[in-house]
Amino acid sequence: MSSIEFQDRLNQLSSVLNTFAYNLTKNVEDAKDLFQETAFRALSNRDKFRPGTNFKAWLFTIMKNIFINNYRKKMKSNTIQDSTDNLYYINTGGMVSNKAESNIMMGELQRMIDNLDETLRIPFVMHYEGHKYQEIADTLDLPLGTVKSRIFFARKELKEMIHARYDKQFIHREKVS
Repeated sequence: MSSIEFQDRLNQLSSVLNTFAYNLTKNVEDAKDLFQETAFRALSNRDKFRPGTNFKAWLFTIMKNIFINNYRKKMKSNTIQDSTDNLYYINTGGMVSNKAESNIMMGELQRMIDNLDETLRIPFVMHYEGHKYQEIADTLDLPLGTVKSRIFFARKELKEMIHARYDKQFIHREKVS
């Protein structure tokens, strides 16, 4: 295929490639950049295209691979892209995450689950771990309806424990203030 034929076929597919680029990036400017990079790579690697194969598929593969590589680079570098007008997110210094509070809450929840009656706790924990209702029923040799109701009552009891815990904590905070 001559250079002119190659460029003509590339030009004929430009609208389809631009649409595909936009579907990948969901951003007009990024789509233009992706199309431009794809066209550049296709032209610079013209000798690698085998005549008689699907030219459109070859271009789509180049574009998809460029997109994937760019995405991986972006994720690897953990680059923050701030598209706000005044770079609000970059200028605020970011947030430092502290998981202590969530770890404490998870510990409290685990203690609440441990305090459930065994007949409610075991089906609830099995369901939480991903077992299906029927699997739980078969494992515990219980009717399906019984398993569902025990899980329901375990959830209800946990909600009540959580509300009681945090209502008490809220009242304590009001007294201290």
